[in-house]
Amino acid sequence: MTRSASGVAGLRLAHLIESDGPGGAERVVAALATAMQGAGAENIVFLPAEGEGWLGRQLEGSGVAIEYFRIERPVSVSCARSLTQAFRRLRIDLAHSHEFSMAIYGGWAARRAGIPHVITMHGSRYYADRLRRRLALAAAIALSERTVAVSMPLARQMSRDLWIPRSRLVTIPNGVRYEAAERSTLRKDLRLGPADRLLVAVGNLYPVKGHEHLVDALALLADRHPHLHLAISGRGELEHALTSRARSRRLEGRVHLLGLRSDIPAILAAADIFVLPSLSEGLPLALLEAMFAGCPIVASDVGEVGVALGRGDAGMLVKSGDSAALAAAIDLLLHDPQGARDLGRRAASRALAEYDVSHMTRRYVSVYEALRPSCLRLHVPAPVPHS
Repeated sequence: MTRSASGVAGLRLAHLIESDGPGGAERVVAALATAMQGAGAENIVFLPAEGEGWLGRQLEGSGVAIEYFRIERPVSVSCARSLTQAFRRLRIDLAHSHEFSMAIYGGWAARRAGIPHVITMHGSRYYADRLRRRLALAAAIALSERTVAVSMPLARQMSRDLWIPRSRLVTIPNGVRYEAAERSTLRKDLRLGPADRLLVAVGNLYPVKGHEHLVDALALLADRHPHLHLAISGRGELEHALTSRARSRRLEGRVHLLGLRSDIPAILAAADIFVLPSLSEGLPLALLEAMFAGCPIVASDVGEVGVALGRGDAGMLVKSGDSAALAAAIDLLLHDPQGARDLGRRAASRALAEYDVSHMTRRYVSVYEALRPSCLRLHVPAPVPHS
């Protein structure tokens, strides 16, 4: 990573995100800050003062420093002021904000501190349903040096939503650092036998993830595949609703809600098929991890998912929100084990070629490197105080 190191060595980078739970955007921040630290930059991640602490724990031992902020009301002048003061105190050269809220406050503070600002939007369109939010995000983009979308469809949607030229948006796909599981006990933990088949989904239990449609798909397949099970890794507001849905469709004992898990490679290793039933996405890390694991994949054709899967060459694509289409694709793979294995091999090959974390970090280095002449100070890095 010689070129990367030369591009960011000596820079002091701030990474800002409003949430610090175990989500995809948070994992990208951890991977990016850690990679930039290894490339010679000094990195400070700004997290919510009363958050979960998950992201901070992921960064322990990496050399990345942590700072905290508070957003006290819908429009928090004090948050922007405190971020500006922190940027100056820590001699930040460039600020990189993730998702809506920090795009606004990070951009505001970076402008006041006189430093370049980069925004990354990961797929959430929280801003889209209110004109005030759209105007605020459009203004933040106008005041920022670069805005990144993690997928081409997201970039096109942002251009339409925010009335900004498509040329103002850079696309950088997400990447993951995948490590294969040494062993998996999930099938044993679920008391599955040799004849049982297991569908796996990974994603928090929110409506946008489409898990209700996956449960309905399993109900459509239940009679034809009496040994078919579904395991969902994630947490969220729909836990009780999904349990009730499974019960109402007489799927007790066949739908397994695993809760929040840190051993995703082990979960994927136990899967016969990975299913992504999302209604909306940018480029989900769970999909990329399933590709690296060589899982046969059935996925909703949303966001950048179709591109990642080679328009169907490396996974089966179905219309989002269509339980019958999900069931039909799963049924086809269950009846064609060799075809399923071939899909998994092609998925793993595409993941290695396109979606390793090194590809993502190189692209961000190019963004930082291009902005380096705009930084107020290019100095030898001083020790960064840890909070």
